[in-house]
Amino acid sequence: MIFKDRRDYYQILGVSRDASHAEIKKAYRALARKYHPDVNKVDPEAEARFKEISEAYEVLSDPEKRQHYDYFGGAKTGPFFDGFEGFGIFDNIFDTFFGDFYARPRFVAERGSDLTFDLEVSLEEVATGADKEIELTLLKRCESCRGTGAEEGTHPSRCPTCGGSGRIKRSHGTFLGSLTRIYTCNRCGGSGEVITSPCRDCGGEGRQTGVEKLSIHIPRGIAHGSQLKLEEKGEAGVRGGPAGDLYVRVSVGSHEFFERRGDDVFCELPISFAQAALGANVEIPTLFGSCDLRIPPGTQSGQVLWLKGKGIPHLQGGGKGDLLVKVVVSVPTKLTKEQRKLLSEFAQVSGEEPISSKGIIGKLRVLLGSEEESP
Repeated sequence: MIFKDRRDYYQILGVSRDASHAEIKKAYRALARKYHPDVNKVDPEAEARFKEISEAYEVLSDPEKRQHYDYFGGAKTGPFFDGFEGFGIFDNIFDTFFGDFYARPRFVAERGSDLTFDLEVSLEEVATGADKEIELTLLKRCESCRGTGAEEGTHPSRCPTCGGSGRIKRSHGTFLGSLTRIYTCNRCGGSGEVITSPCRDCGGEGRQTGVEKLSIHIPRGIAHGSQLKLEEKGEAGVRGGPAGDLYVRVSVGSHEFFERRGDDVFCELPISFAQAALGANVEIPTLFGSCDLRIPPGTQSGQVLWLKGKGIPHLQGGGKGDLLVKVVVSVPTKLTKEQRKLLSEFAQVSGEEPISSKGIIGKLRVLLGSEEESP
């Protein structure tokens, strides 16, 4: 049969007349995926286009038929669908190219869910590192069936519906012939196995709700808001599937004395007027225990003193931050007679005299230019 009334097969596949077999196959695969009637259900011309593409490929993929077509303009044995049931050999070709394109089996053995746990740690634990115990309520592996879902002493058996393949092939009649489609087996859910005697404790799922205690290591120098990942410490998988992961979100609690600034630690230290004026050695707390701090004579209120290496350890690499101590001179609100007498003597020795309220008003008037200060 001559195909003078048909379109050019090379043009249908979008290849040149000297195209190699690999090029023809690649072009056909792309077009078949686009126009297969089970894939393209929007275009009403898709089925006819698919038939035309299949016919062109059947001829050009066969060396003998292709040679005959190049010489005579037609296939050696007539139209592509003569002598075939429906799509015939194409069904096998399409399966080879696309595999389970339509049937995506839902395997019963599924991975467990990931979990998130919020953990608060102290600034001291950040400085030294710590091991924290946490308790989770989650789906754990059923110990009765060991995660298989089958009653003890029994085992899952091959699914009688699909024969263990997890898939079922069904043929549908069309005006072109018979079309075979692949479905996931409804009975076994695609696993190929069925449980005839489900575990009484978990109902065949292979997991139960329980409490899990875990030890979490907090590394030194961890930052607020960091997240630690513990692989396969989440919920157990279904019927022996792998467990999910556990994500621990770390928050650092506030401290009554210290404030973290990066890897440095800041605090305020109240000292007396005498300590600030005369200097002193004072004992102060740190995140690693107490230590001595030298207050130089004449230290002013608000001055910051540094203690090297008394801050937070660096998370990456060695070394630590520093401790910054802001000195605040504390002024007593109540004085004894003895203290008042001594301070008055100090003021006189220093050339100072107590300022009365009248004297303060006079100085303000001078500053405002309303009165000249007496010499």
